[in-house]
Amino acid sequence: MAAGSNAPVGVFDSGVGGLTVAREIMRQLPEERMVYFGDTARLPYGTKSKNTVIRFSRQIVRFLMTKEVKAIVIACNTATACALEEIQRELPIPVIGVIDAAARVAGSVTKNNRVGVVGTTATIESGMYEKALRQYNEKAEVYGKACPLLVSLAEEGWLHDTITEEVVSRYLKDLQYKSVDTLILGCTHYPLLRSTFRKIAGEDVTLVNPAYEVAMELGELLGREGLSCRGDVGRAGEKYEFFVSDAAEKFCDFANTILPYDIGAVQQIDIEDFETEDLREGETCRRM
Repeated sequence: MAAGSNAPVGVFDSGVGGLTVAREIMRQLPEERMVYFGDTARLPYGTKSKNTVIRFSRQIVRFLMTKEVKAIVIACNTATACALEEIQRELPIPVIGVIDAAARVAGSVTKNNRVGVVGTTATIESGMYEKALRQYNEKAEVYGKACPLLVSLAEEGWLHDTITEEVVSRYLKDLQYKSVDTLILGCTHYPLLRSTFRKIAGEDVTLVNPAYEVAMELGELLGREGLSCRGDVGRAGEKYEFFVSDAAEKFCDFANTILPYDIGAVQQIDIEDFETEDLREGETCRRM
């Protein structure tokens, strides 16, 4: 049965980085309900193979479908790069990722057609940002830089630390030599470090935040499909549900430092219970 317009939006990430996307959905689409899943037991995704990321993503989507979500946002650049097309083919509801919206904006705002992308190793090696950017700006020259240390620094809360500044400076040096005038923060953790990127990159470089852009794209999608929430669906604490695969208390503490509303509870589930080879196979796919 199709989900109604008052059904929640499903959002998932490899861990806490996708909370930047959840934050923007709360801010930009305050009327919408949301179910968030963070795969905290198996992060990071950025160092894992494409097949492994697809398998993890399928399990999470199977769980979200049990919550009768009306649309899904893959709030993880690595999962978007590796699994978005597979998930879109297999689900009867809209599924969007964080790459396309950011690429569209970057392609339109760059003045010298030199665009930098920072992200995990898997995201950069996938070439997905370059592919997406070329759809919107054929002249764009795209320069990717893997920044694997930044996820850990963000999760440690070292958002305004001199060590973080030094690491960002080293990573951006190659892109600065390329004279990029636009920089995509191609990992959902990186908006937490936005002020550091701004300081190191300089005021002349336009920073593109995929979390904000995908929230805006989601709003347009829901409106276009007639899925925008109608009517009052309750207070903030009733509209949002959070699930993780491990370390629920730690996740809750971190979430409450960055979200616009405190979340009272985070539920831990065994995501391996939702093993499936093909999402179209339905309930019989769930492993006993």
